[in-house]
Amino acid sequence: MGLFKSREASIDNIYTLDGPVPLAKSVPFGLQHVLAMFVANIAPIMIVAGVCGLSPQDTASLIQTAMIVAGVGTLVQLFTVWKVGARLPIVMGVSFTFVSIFCFVGPKWGFGAVLGAAFVGGIVEGLLGFFARYWRRIISPIVAACVVTAIGFSLLPVGANSFAGGFGAKDFGSVQNWALGTFTLVSCIGFNIFAKGNLKPLSVLFGLVAGYVLALLMGKVDLSLAASAGAVSLPRFMPFELDFNLSAIISVVMIYLVSATETIGDTTAMTSTVLKREATDREISGSIACDGFVSSLSSLFGCLPITSFSQNIGLLAMTKVVNRYAIATGAGIMILAGIFPVVGAVLASLPEAVLGGCTIMMFGNIVIAGLMMIGSCGYSQRNIVIAALSLSVGLGFTQAPQMFAIFPDIVRTVFAENCVALVFIAAIIMNLIMPQEGEVKARMPLK
Repeated sequence: MGLFKSREASIDNIYTLDGPVPLAKSVPFGLQHVLAMFVANIAPIMIVAGVCGLSPQDTASLIQTAMIVAGVGTLVQLFTVWKVGARLPIVMGVSFTFVSIFCFVGPKWGFGAVLGAAFVGGIVEGLLGFFARYWRRIISPIVAACVVTAIGFSLLPVGANSFAGGFGAKDFGSVQNWALGTFTLVSCIGFNIFAKGNLKPLSVLFGLVAGYVLALLMGKVDLSLAASAGAVSLPRFMPFELDFNLSAIISVVMIYLVSATETIGDTTAMTSTVLKREATDREISGSIACDGFVSSLSSLFGCLPITSFSQNIGLLAMTKVVNRYAIATGAGIMILAGIFPVVGAVLASLPEAVLGGCTIMMFGNIVIAGLMMIGSCGYSQRNIVIAALSLSVGLGFTQAPQMFAIFPDIVRTVFAENCVALVFIAAIIMNLIMPQEGEVKARMPLK
């Protein structure tokens, strides 16, 4: 409050971290951040909910909860609670990083195991965040790059199944689903080609809207849930019983370590590109702790992990709008949207084929982002060996899960069909044993 008293509110302050901005003028900037992450915030929920066989009512409730928890998490990052939060313009949302592992854990052990593992993993990441300065160098950029690439490849079959109608759909692969998925995908691509300037990042949102309209015309949308939704509703505490399955916990904790590495990357990228300085240990520690503890809180309300959103880091770099109070209005918008259940109900009515038409392109972008991360690490002989071996082992061995028959059950359940966990372990081991000195660097020009 003292800040508002000591400085005059001005629209010019949007380019400063702490200057007060008039509420009416800050709302559009906050809304822009919400739109940039809106689709990516709900897509993981719909994918995991579909794989786990949740009802449309439960899916709508999770979407509603996700928007509220994402808004709360963003406020914690902006203004901190004790040592949790970075005091930086970091926007939070449901992460795609966990989708592949949850699509493995959910059908095998149930949605309760997903939430139980997410709760424990969030606590682990939150506590590790306080000691980030001591361990973050173990998970080097090349390790994170390999894991992100593996996540992208592991999600491609998920996107393909959604495109065809969703896991277990009675009309899987039907002409109608092919038409919806194709039309949505073409709409995304067309908008990306012809849109100008700041509109280009909205290509996925445009594709979803276009596909949804076509689905309405085809009679593929069930709005009965939206019609029966109440006016205002708050999330329920523990709507699902948490199941603490050891195999699920081990698998998910590994991905939390990957998520922590991505958060380090997001935080350092934001401070270096926008604030023109290096991130402090306190900022990195706070951002990781926020990811972990808010994710645990999210699981208690039946929702998936909440982490920093790279899309919004790119938006900050493009617009240079870093004001914490302006971005806080976006967090407020998310919370308000989550309080009205009709929003979640309408989003939950989105047909799987429409979602698949967009996610195919989004998952492909994750693959390319991982490959670009590998390139940005430099094409030294050391990095090439780490990337080549970890991806070959992780993606290759899991295509022949029978080869794990000689191992104990815990090893088979964690690694036999989970390429991301296997890539992570292989990359960590190679990163530790490969010598740092005597490298012959052959960096390719990036243009």
